Amino acid sequence: MKRLSSLKGANQFLRRNRKWPLSPYKTKWHQTFCEEQAMRTLKDAVKTTVEPLCHHRNQHLLQNPTGPNLVTTLVDSFGAYNCEPTPNAYRFVIQSLCETLQFHLIPPVLHHIRSVEKFETPEYILSNLIKFYGDFNKIEDAVCLFLDIPKFRCVPTVYSLNALLSVLCRSRDHLKMVPQILLKSQQMNIRIDESTFRIMIGALCRLKKVNYAVDILNRLISDGFSVDGRICSLILSSFCGQRNFSSIEVLGFVEQLRKMGFLPGLVDYTNVMKYLVKGRRGNDALDVLNQMKVDGIKPDTICYTMVLSGIIAEEDYEKAEELFDEMLVLGLVPDVYTYNVYIDGLCKQNNLEAAVEMVACMKELGCRPNDATYITIIKRSCKVGELNRARQFVREIGVKSFGLMLQIYMLLIEGFSGNGKITEASDLVDELLIKSSRFECLTVDEIVCSLCKRRLFSKVPELLEAIVRKGIIPGAMTWEALVHNCGFEINLLESSLTELVNSTQVE
Repeated sequence: MKRLSSLKGANQFLRRNRKWPLSPYKTKWHQTFCEEQAMRTLKDAVKTTVEPLCHHRNQHLLQNPTGPNLVTTLVDSFGAYNCEPTPNAYRFVIQSLCETLQFHLIPPVLHHIRSVEKFETPEYILSNLIKFYGDFNKIEDAVCLFLDIPKFRCVPTVYSLNALLSVLCRSRDHLKMVPQILLKSQQMNIRIDESTFRIMIGALCRLKKVNYAVDILNRLISDGFSVDGRICSLILSSFCGQRNFSSIEVLGFVEQLRKMGFLPGLVDYTNVMKYLVKGRRGNDALDVLNQMKVDGIKPDTICYTMVLSGIIAEEDYEKAEELFDEMLVLGLVPDVYTYNVYIDGLCKQNNLEAAVEMVACMKELGCRPNDATYITIIKRSCKVGELNRARQFVREIGVKSFGLMLQIYMLLIEGFSGNGKITEASDLVDELLIKSSRFECLTVDEIVCSLCKRRLFSKVPELLEAIVRKGIIPGAMTWEALVHNCGFEINLLESSLTELVNSTQVE
């Protein structure tokens, strides 16, 4: 009993001298719980009022142009749990309206945040809305929202500025607004960084204003910013994507970037070599390839293939052989495109036997030749007059594709016709007719057009006569090609063509 009385006295002492503990309903966990329940109620309300508008948007606007009052819904949802609306709740409402394209309901929500609420609005809510406006070409709304950011008790930073710039830089017309926005950002005490320059440089590169992009890069360096590899790669890629720069200018620009501290990567070197090869500067591309290896970057098969094609285009076949051997020594596996380039070099040297042997080596190594492989050899064989060798090669490879077979036979027919061997050319037409049931007059038209383009007008009547005798009637394209391409030589063909038409009508 004494113990109970002492405890009772202690409790009375605590009650007289200590404050009562806080109510459990006013603690942090209870506030968080109430906010979660309010958010759940708000999501259910939005789901029943906003999402149906996505499917019946036009009908709803006719019946109720103002739409549901989501501000009232939001305030009531949180008021039911005796708590204040949170920024996350407003973010959810705005995002729901954007996803359902209910942009006309967003201004009331923004007005309520600006005029009624007291919290500091997180910047990401406004920057995300700027991006949404930009996605649907609401540029004026995006600009106005950016300029009004301080009214939302929010300190604007480069994050929201970049969001607006990325929207404006999508088109040439809106790009004109960028200088004004940059001046306004200075008044708003926004400090730009490398990301801002990257957006502007990217826009200039897309618009092919590389010189302006280079000027911005130089100003960026002079202002003390560090070299951004992504910006340099973007400018270099755009530089190489235009044809109004000489190879010397491209190489000089690469050297300028290296002096700034930029280290080109595999993609950068590939763009430069591709540009040089297109400009028929194969030896310069080879120098870039060697510099690439000095920098510790291992070239891949694509790099060697491009440079090899450039060297062969300059007819430096000895250096091409060395480059191909170097590629094999480094352990790189040539693909079909590499072999095609190498075979093309052999054909240009009239070394057709070596080219045919290379095709056999390709098959042994598991690299299947494509149509370009065969066409390269046959075209060169026809050009140097090795027609019988070309025909034998066709029999050896056993062409099964109709498209490839048609191209090959076209080359052979042109070759035999050009050398005055009309009988052999007619036999090829007959052979093609037997091999393919889909042979129609369109193929004959293509043959005649090809002969006309090669100025082989004297061979056309003889070939047409041989074809007609086989029961194949040329189409309208044949006669149009003869009329349009023969010109002053049409008189030489008039008599033979007249006889051909008459014989066709008789048959």
